Amino acid sequence: MRRALLCATFILLLPGLWKAGRVDAGGNGQQSAVAPADHATLPSGYAGSEACEPCHQDLVGKFSENPHTRMALMHGGKGVTCENCHGPGQAHIEAGGDVTKIFRFSKASAKLIDAKCLECHAGAHPNFERSAHGEAKVSCTSCHSVHKFATEESLLKVAQPQLCYTCHTDVKPAFAQPFHHRVDEGLMSCSDCHDPHGTFQPNQLRISSTQDAICTKCHVETAGPFVYEHPPIKTEGCTSCHSPHGSPNPRLLKVSNINHLCLQCHSPSMNFTAPGTPSFHNMANQYQACTVCHVQIHGSNVDSSFFK
Repeated sequence: MRRALLCATFILLLPGLWKAGRVDAGGNGQQSAVAPADHATLPSGYAGSEACEPCHQDLVGKFSENPHTRMALMHGGKGVTCENCHGPGQAHIEAGGDVTKIFRFSKASAKLIDAKCLECHAGAHPNFERSAHGEAKVSCTSCHSVHKFATEESLLKVAQPQLCYTCHTDVKPAFAQPFHHRVDEGLMSCSDCHDPHGTFQPNQLRISSTQDAICTKCHVETAGPFVYEHPPIKTEGCTSCHSPHGSPNPRLLKVSNINHLCLQCHSPSMNFTAPGTPSFHNMANQYQACTVCHVQIHGSNVDSSFFK
């Protein structure tokens, strides 16, 4: 019953060219295409998507569950059809299914694939061609599949994070560290922090509503603004002290001894502007961390030394 209802709402229209029709869920269980288009209204080279069904029944039959179909219905039936993406198919049909006479995503270059998808999606992803993925020739179909997707949201071929691990093998081990962001557990995803389609930030990082690092989206207690700010927060960012994916150290710190982390900057040197440690500090006491006293290390509203 549910499938019949889905089928009954399946409408495909080539913008301005197709006549709306309903899917026929007949007794033989086969789905037919929409009502045949008036070929007199089709532009030269177009056959209408009902002509694709005899050879591509497996794809046509599943398309009623595709988000592209629902998008077409939301826009008054003026949406996606076979020839919108694959180009005019009349020559392909007349040549007995000659694959060289139709646009095939599996054989096209990344540049052509991206151009085809961005005809509709440029508004959502205006910077993709300048993104790290775009410059590396990672095409849309490297991650997305219109017909064979694993997740309905975004039509991903494989769910995150496994999809990202396909290329980013250097990042995967970090999430197996004792302290890590819970990506493998499914509580976070790579795209929570990174925009795969490109941003103006390093590593395609997203930014929060306050234009700060994406970390403050969750770690709001470090966002400020503070009267007395710890300069690295604004100049170098959270990753100056923390490893964002995972670490063997608590709080994702880059080093195990927090004093060593602080002394990377707070040591007398002509290369650093940070003040060195006072002479009365006993740095030989390995069990006395700097943060025992400097508790508000991200910033404070009352104390310039971050004591409180």
